[in-house]
Amino acid sequence: MPNLKKLLTANKDIIFLLVGMLIFRSAIADWYSVPSGSMYPTLMIGDRIVANKLAYDVKIPFTDVVLLHVDDPQRGDIVTFISPEDGVRLVKRVIGLPGDVIEMRNEKLVINGVEANYAAARGDIATQLTPDYAGTQLVMNERFLDSERQIIVMPERGAMRSFGPVTVPEGEYLMLGDNRDNSKDSRFIGFVKRELLTGRVRHVAFSLDTEKYYLPRPARFGAAL
Repeated sequence: MPNLKKLLTANKDIIFLLVGMLIFRSAIADWYSVPSGSMYPTLMIGDRIVANKLAYDVKIPFTDVVLLHVDDPQRGDIVTFISPEDGVRLVKRVIGLPGDVIEMRNEKLVINGVEANYAAARGDIATQLTPDYAGTQLVMNERFLDSERQIIVMPERGAMRSFGPVTVPEGEYLMLGDNRDNSKDSRFIGFVKRELLTGRVRHVAFSLDTEKYYLPRPARFGAAL
């Protein structure tokens, strides 16, 4: 025990720093590496994203216990959350809010009886395709009221392109990946309870191209989403 006390005393500054960093990452903000293509073309494999953990709720560090509601998630927000299926941390987009009636008909969303509009995307975003997939990929602008995003559809790939209508329960959300035919989202894992949300993502911190020896992608450093 005396040796342990000496060790703790000698390294107390480092210990306090490490504990502070853990609390910061647990309760205030954290950063994650994007490991899969489920959010292409918005998020690319190799992106490092920052999640604001105070965007919606203040929680007791290292728990899902909510102390204070700060704000409500909005349709179109990109969020991190704990999967209700297996506890894995995921990043997807909020599509359905509590009380919404959501339907997908052959890849097209219908929200509360209003159909989303679709058009072919143009510019650089249309070239951000899923790597390691040889089939056809179409980058589309998806617009619903004042919310717009780019999505990818893969017409030759087997996928769940239709569901519902379903009503989103109170206190829960429906999540979809932007890469619609290559995403394990609420179509498979179900609705996501608010307490499972762990942050809102609005920027890419930096990005490394895993297909090119982890060279940096300067254009994505600090990119807004």
